Amino acid sequence: MADYTPVNQDKPFTQTASATITGGQLLDSTGNGTVGPSAGTLRPIGVAEHDAVSGGRVTVWPMPGNVHELVIKNTVVIAAGNPIIAASGSAGNVDTGTLATVAAAGTLIGICIQGGTGNAGGTVKARFVGV
Repeated sequence: MADYTPVNQDKPFTQTASATITGGQLLDSTGNGTVGPSAGTLRPIGVAEHDAVSGGRVTVWPMPGNVHELVIKNTVVIAAGNPIIAASGSAGNVDTGTLATVAAAGTLIGICIQGGTGNAGGTVKARFVGV
């Protein structure tokens, strides 16, 4: 049997920004070697480590195997143990939903380990383990 070593091993990697990115946003794969803020329609691949302009390079922390802390969408309440999904829109925030529903849709991205209630100012964050 041949040996195999993953390309990334839960370490950050770089991609080209396909749009303006703010550090801490969920990122979708938008093309070969490019990422952009998650709009909640795809399964995010990671979180932006820093701000990047469109066409610039951005460091991406992969979802699985890492603990992430991201802004909760508006007034959504997320409690420890709740499933974490990508919020709809293009802000790269997190939301929650019924586990069976989000798992069936392929949008489950993590399980909350520290929650809260989001606000319009985007100052409340949920901490979760990426899956």
